[in-house]
Amino acid sequence: MTAPDRTHAADGTLRVWQDPALPVADRVEALLAEMTLEEKIGQLGSRWIGNDMQSPEEVEPDNAHNVAPMQDVFAASGTVPIEEAARHGLGHLTRVFGSAPLTAVEGAAEVVRLQREVVKQSRLGIPALVHEECLTGFTTYGATVYPAAIAWGATFDPELVERMAAAIGGDMRAVGAHQGLSPVLDVVRDYRWGRVEETMGEDPYLVATLGSAYVRGLEKAGVVATLKHFAGYSASRAARNHGPVPMGRRELMDMILPTFETAIAEGGARSVMNSYSDVDGVPAAADPWLLTEVLRDEWGFTGTVVSDYWAIAFLAKMHQVAADHEEAGVLALTAGIDVELPDTLGFGGHLAELVRRGELPEELVDRAARRLLTQKVQLGLLDPDWTPEGSVAGADAVDLDSPANRALARELAERSIVLLDAGDALPLLGEGRQGPRRVAVVGPCADDPRTFMGCYAFPNHVLPRYPNLGLGLEAPSLLDALRAELPDAEIVHERGCDWREQDRSGFAAAVAAARESDLCVAVVGDLAGLFGQGTSGEGCDAEDLRLPGVQEDLLVELAAAGTPLVVVVVSGRPYALGRVREGAAALVQAFMPGEEGGAAIAGVLSGRVQPSGKLPVQIPRTPGGQPGTYLQPPLGSDSHGISNLDPTPLFPFGYGASYTTFEVGDLEISDSEVSTDGEFTVSVRVRNTGGRAGEEVVQLYLHDVLAQVTRPTRQLTGFARVRLEPGESARTTFTVHADRTAFTGRDLRRIVEPGDIDVYVGTSASDLPCQGRVRLTGPLRHVGHDRRLVTPADVRPAVSPDQGGTDAAQS
Repeated sequence: MTAPDRTHAADGTLRVWQDPALPVADRVEALLAEMTLEEKIGQLGSRWIGNDMQSPEEVEPDNAHNVAPMQDVFAASGTVPIEEAARHGLGHLTRVFGSAPLTAVEGAAEVVRLQREVVKQSRLGIPALVHEECLTGFTTYGATVYPAAIAWGATFDPELVERMAAAIGGDMRAVGAHQGLSPVLDVVRDYRWGRVEETMGEDPYLVATLGSAYVRGLEKAGVVATLKHFAGYSASRAARNHGPVPMGRRELMDMILPTFETAIAEGGARSVMNSYSDVDGVPAAADPWLLTEVLRDEWGFTGTVVSDYWAIAFLAKMHQVAADHEEAGVLALTAGIDVELPDTLGFGGHLAELVRRGELPEELVDRAARRLLTQKVQLGLLDPDWTPEGSVAGADAVDLDSPANRALARELAERSIVLLDAGDALPLLGEGRQGPRRVAVVGPCADDPRTFMGCYAFPNHVLPRYPNLGLGLEAPSLLDALRAELPDAEIVHERGCDWREQDRSGFAAAVAAARESDLCVAVVGDLAGLFGQGTSGEGCDAEDLRLPGVQEDLLVELAAAGTPLVVVVVSGRPYALGRVREGAAALVQAFMPGEEGGAAIAGVLSGRVQPSGKLPVQIPRTPGGQPGTYLQPPLGSDSHGISNLDPTPLFPFGYGASYTTFEVGDLEISDSEVSTDGEFTVSVRVRNTGGRAGEEVVQLYLHDVLAQVTRPTRQLTGFARVRLEPGESARTTFTVHADRTAFTGRDLRRIVEPGDIDVYVGTSASDLPCQGRVRLTGPLRHVGHDRRLVTPADVRPAVSPDQGGTDAAQS
């Protein structure tokens, strides 16, 4: 079969749908009019060529039970050659770069090869859209591994997250990728869930703000951002992956959906991916209320909805709401899924037969095809000068782990590390300290940089199948970094134990090393993996929140050695550290800080880096009995003896210490009464009262004093990073619209209710020295997607270091 003429019709004229001078909608409608039914259906499918080497038979025997239900799915989708898959056209090419260790040049060559086949096989020569994973950076061999998303949450820094996403998008675009399957906008509801590391925390506003920033960065680079997992995935019963979600619609609307809504309205996301889970018995992939009524009709979303991998097939295989793949495809298409990933099963040729028999409206096929073709036009895939070779023109020059990328990765890592307790041991250098002469570095995370990386980082996601290739990039361990950071100290190392095994045989050597040293740095936590192959990551859920394996027991014995013990937790979820804190001289939390994590943590320990990270999740005190989030109504918080369980965390949401001190005060609220459609400002002064420059995150919380349904005792409504020199202060002002108090009422309509609103400002959910009250007056208002979704913050200098105590400038 010869390649079609993509630029001209039979009479030699330029095809209407390839004319860049015409509006996008006109081009799409012209193309749809030329397409056969089979060609339109072809645009709804995908093909994952690289997955042919990842059949269940290649999974380690100990993990076989996790993928056994997927045997039929693999068998049906893993053997179709690209020539057959593209016979009537193809919507997506799946993870050309993310399935095997290919260099940028090799991956680009594979993109060209596959696109040539897609163009050649289809009558109209329409190229496929290439999508890739990009949760911790571009998931491909040798690309920068940035901190995991939970670490982005710890930065409380949208501008930095946006810059990271733009860098990721630039690398992807240079090698021919069009769509990124990120960010994850799930809000943590239970810390035991394995995918906590992929989220940005437990607060909807924090996740929405940072997620929107990520979307803006990726979209500005010309890559389509994909919001996932829509919706409710993170709230499964007992935190079990793919588990059912026992959540009412009100909680879903108030705690889960706003992150997606904000990323669409404020970030401009052009794609959404469905959740695997069912909410109250309805799988998201077959839910027209979620995918059409809410997403399209209420929010006005015009992009594409892509299925999570095999989610359509799972309607039959897992959820058992469809008899087979064919029926599952009809359910998903009707509900509002436009493109099936990663391979075509439910959206196959049987849809044409159903349309011709009058059992499926062709309008549903047209609806989905129109949405995908719109994106192909927007991405330039249907322009007359597009070629497979031209789509990867930047591959030869791109450095996927450039110095600029690494500098950005280090900045993110440094800002994400949370100092929980400096005690009397940190910082190791400065402030008149000479530093330890001999340091014992122990623990399973001390000398393995993989612990810095999430489960969707290429070294943990793909390279375990290629053990001879190493990491594919330079990533010093914390042991390496401490040797560089403390050149005058003798550094000794003992592993002590594994991440999750019960073997205590290494305890004695680790304790002896600690006893013979001036300081012991114990590095414990997680190693990310997939489906039970790690202690964190997809399918790696936890029974409780005790440190995995025997790591906590190792820390207890190290503390008993008598040497000052600095505990560094490198993890993808928060662990209960109440017992650990009792024996620790200092405590640091690092949420999978990426390839530059070693130097960043070492810098915080030495004092070279001023810690400024804040907790996007709470740190529990005990392994059980925790509510899983600070966003609790009155009966979910401390019940003062009604229950014998105290849910008070060891460290609260938003907490993070520093090597300097800050003071927040001088609260000013512009109005004591505001109409239910008005706004007010909240202003405080934050001062650096210590001896070092540093950054503080000023946090604004609200509480509805009396509402028609129970409301959280406090909820984050705004935040701002403030950098101050010693003695310097700044005035931070938040503009709060009454819409920011909206919630879902008893009739499941979102309302702004008149009444009193408590205002709190401080540096964590539990440290809120500034408190006031505003009364909302006037009628109850019903609000929709056009409501105010963000709280702008303005930071202006107030007092220079050599001035007195009154404000020099106010905002």
